[in-house]
Amino acid sequence: MEKICLEFENIELSFLDRVVLNIPRLAVHQFDRIGIVGKNGAGKSTLLKLINGQIKPGKGHVKRFADFAYFDQLTLPADSEIDYELMGKLTIPQTNIEHFSGGELTRMKLAQIFSTYHEGLLIDEPTTHLDEEGIKFFIDELTYYYGALILVSHDRYVMDRLVTKIWEVEDGCVTEYTGNYSDYVEQKKLEKRQQQEAYEKYVKEKSRLMKAAEKKMKKADKINQASGQMSKKEAKAKPNTMFATKEKGSSQKSVQRAAKAIEQRVEQLEEAEAPKEEQMIRFHQSNTLKLHNKFPIMADRLALRAGNKNLLKESSFQFPLGETIAITGKNGSGKTTLLHHILQRGKGITISPKAVIGSYEQMDYQFEKDETVLDYMKSRSDYKESKVRGVLNAMNFTGNDIKKNVCDLSGGEAIRLILCQLFLGRYNVLVLDEPTNFLDVFCIEALESFLNGYEGTILLVSHDRTFINRVADRIYSIEGQTLILKN
Repeated sequence: MEKICLEFENIELSFLDRVVLNIPRLAVHQFDRIGIVGKNGAGKSTLLKLINGQIKPGKGHVKRFADFAYFDQLTLPADSEIDYELMGKLTIPQTNIEHFSGGELTRMKLAQIFSTYHEGLLIDEPTTHLDEEGIKFFIDELTYYYGALILVSHDRYVMDRLVTKIWEVEDGCVTEYTGNYSDYVEQKKLEKRQQQEAYEKYVKEKSRLMKAAEKKMKKADKINQASGQMSKKEAKAKPNTMFATKEKGSSQKSVQRAAKAIEQRVEQLEEAEAPKEEQMIRFHQSNTLKLHNKFPIMADRLALRAGNKNLLKESSFQFPLGETIAITGKNGSGKTTLLHHILQRGKGITISPKAVIGSYEQMDYQFEKDETVLDYMKSRSDYKESKVRGVLNAMNFTGNDIKKNVCDLSGGEAIRLILCQLFLGRYNVLVLDEPTNFLDVFCIEALESFLNGYEGTILLVSHDRTFINRVADRIYSIEGQTLILKN
């Protein structure tokens, strides 16, 4: 039997008046490979910090029986020894850390955590800034790792390759599912089907009982009417009528009691809720925004440089109208530079004169004036308020979130709002640079739905393999300073 590395007992962790985590009991065993999923703000990172001892629970106990190392995406690399072989594998530059890119910082921290063996690893969003090569290294390094792995990641491909259990964090509770991320999705679909079946059964049984009760009450009314229609003379002429009337009254009460009993059975039925309907969100464009150019973005023998480095040499392409085009490639190959060149309508680029481009770039968003989330969206969109609310809800702006002041939004909330605004805005071409970074899996799936329901042309850069496979009509890759069509 595998030894227990970690155990939660009657954990309760609150922030202000809100219970963030409520865990009666949960255990991590010696060779567990656990993926943690949940919406932004659900408590995934908090759970890792609780395991790591950075946060203390208000109630209960966290028992640790193993040495855990912790990878946090937001902190700088610690000053520790690194295996030089790993430094080479990860192509970490021998330069001052202040000049490192986001991807290079991530590689440095991964090299540090893999340089020393630990019985357990706590890893929070390790692939955010990694290209395909870095992600492959990460998966290879952990495939044969001999210890307990607990991983928070929005990359479903990575989760499918590395984990054998899923912890779903929702409303402060942690639910465990067996299998990888795809298995978890199938189990959630099964739960939804079962919920739908239970709801249909409940509605059917309630309807049957209500009809039966109504039938009984109608019968009681008929008995009442029949006894009321007999005159006093008829009653005197028939000496046995008094007893018949009493019998009818008794029969009427009996039928009414039966009807009441059925109504009580309706009240005692275990109520089942209908599962939430997930509808494809369509973004229809007005006639004034529709493009008729078959190729709204083109390049003829485009050459790109960054400082002294050649990124593209004489590349030509035609991006078709109404399609989603994904651009892939290694860190530093020139993907973001190409997007910027297109946005600036740089030399060698031809863009349809009627193109109205909306762009999402990897940066901190700051809002200019105080207004609510809903007002911000309504002033920048021609869609009805019901559609605006639906899109915001899909991106996890629920309840009173739409009343928040945009200036008070967290970084993750700001990103989600900007993405909503782009799809609801007055654009016919969208340019998106790594839009899935810092989104949880559920918001990524909502974004996929947005992309698939969008009528305009989309150009995006991403390292998320699952995301690209689900949304892209064409995939290009920058290889050897050339833009190559892969499919």
